[in-house]
Amino acid sequence: MTTLLRQAARVILLDQEQRVMLLRYDENQGFWATPGGSLEPGEDYPTAALRELREELGLEDVELGPQLAERSKHHHVSGQPVRQVERYYLARVDADDVDPASATQPDEIRERRWWALTELHATAETVYPIGLDDLVASVLEHGGPVCPVVLTG
Repeated sequence: MTTLLRQAARVILLDQEQRVMLLRYDENQGFWATPGGSLEPGEDYPTAALRELREELGLEDVELGPQLAERSKHHHVSGQPVRQVERYYLARVDADDVDPASATQPDEIRERRWWALTELHATAETVYPIGLDDLVASVLEHGGPVCPVVLTG
């Protein structure tokens, strides 16, 4: 069986209090993840990232920052094996600008929540990508990396 390539753009979204927006999904025993999703035909990663923010969080006119990280992972989507290649971008917004009522494609999102870095460090819940807390801590302390960080989990 051939493994399909699935390209995805994700956003590490920070608010004015340096909290990270995560979305909760129920599949695979439940997990939290950054906003984002697959590229549509003809889209590049930044365009897809901005579209996903509109679709999942009702955010308009977001200024996308630099690519912070990338990750490649094998898993199943709709029962089909895929190799997902994700690029993670930084964006900063006012927390009040998030408008789930304006989200056009909430997919299977069960909850949206701002997480303080201390909460990310302390949680026993599954958060993707693995190491998000360390990446955010580094960005807050040192700024974005010169080259995107390669995430393994």
